[in-house]
Amino acid sequence: MNNWPDWLPLRDELRSEVAYGAPQIDVPIRLNTNENPFPLSPDISEAIAKRVLEIIPNLNRYPDRDAVELREKLATYVNHSGTSFTWENVWAANGSNEIIQQIFQAFGGSSRKAIGFTPSYSMHPVIARTTQTAWIAGSRNSNFEVSSASQQIKDSGAEIIFLTSPNNPTGTTTSRNEIEQIAAEFPSKLVVVDEAYAEFLRTPSESAINSVGNFKNVIVIRTMSKAFGLAGARVGYLVAHPKIIQAIMLVRLPYHLGAHTQEIAKACLDHSEELLMNIEVLKEQRERIISELTLSGLAPFPSDANFVLFGGLDDARAAWNFLLSRGVLIRDVGLHGMLRVTAGTPEETTIFLEAIADYLKEGQQ
Repeated sequence: MNNWPDWLPLRDELRSEVAYGAPQIDVPIRLNTNENPFPLSPDISEAIAKRVLEIIPNLNRYPDRDAVELREKLATYVNHSGTSFTWENVWAANGSNEIIQQIFQAFGGSSRKAIGFTPSYSMHPVIARTTQTAWIAGSRNSNFEVSSASQQIKDSGAEIIFLTSPNNPTGTTTSRNEIEQIAAEFPSKLVVVDEAYAEFLRTPSESAINSVGNFKNVIVIRTMSKAFGLAGARVGYLVAHPKIIQAIMLVRLPYHLGAHTQEIAKACLDHSEELLMNIEVLKEQRERIISELTLSGLAPFPSDANFVLFGGLDDARAAWNFLLSRGVLIRDVGLHGMLRVTAGTPEETTIFLEAIADYLKEGQQ
């Protein structure tokens, strides 16, 4: 617990908290935060630089407050899945975390509740707390699937329902049919589907993006951090009914998305086909990890994301430390006997698999 000084008028509910964040350790192999391991190509880097250079003389002016051109490009990208959204269905912000924060600001608050199904993305309850929205931790079954969701939602009295699919940290997916059943059963509640890893789905048609047009209460959140490899640029977006976008605009800060951020994102969307070519490589590495960990006697879970959660460890922390000593950083997500590893390049995956094999020989007798 932090020893906050008496003169600091920090909110009471924050005094016992610690700042959220994964370990940032400088090691050769970083497979802990589900980043895309492939750097931007010279052609895409040049396209970004050209766009940013063009706006530098105008940095004395505020950017497009509503980021309309970026939202048009995002709508075009999303519509590759067969949808027909316009820019009015899309909202963009500084990473999906800001999108989540804006949802809580517009629809949460001190008199409201939200429910999610744990284990899941740990920022949902953190952001709920900062907006004074009561967070209800629903449960998943032993396979980390959302079960008895309807009853849990009824019992919670929540106005906002969070479904993370593919789920972080488990990689499991809530089917589109299940999502639509929940949306239909609770038409006066918002069903927020966090799809940060949507591009890695084994069955793309399971994305809830295809449900937004049929259910006004469904919001799909996505990011350019994972598949696009833009974690450092901080670009997230949501797709929803235009009225939801209009409500979000009531709480967004003016000029929240910098001119340079908008240009970086637009350049990458212009090159989306090239950027997304690496997805198949990462899917292959994901399946390779699952296969080889299974052969080693560990228990990986099926994954629709760019990471794998695996169990079967007697001492997960000891395994984590051993891997770190070998220059491999993965994630301890706080689940007993389990760790999570990001799918890296083929070379990074090989180093991880060799290191975990050595641990099983040396550390877990």
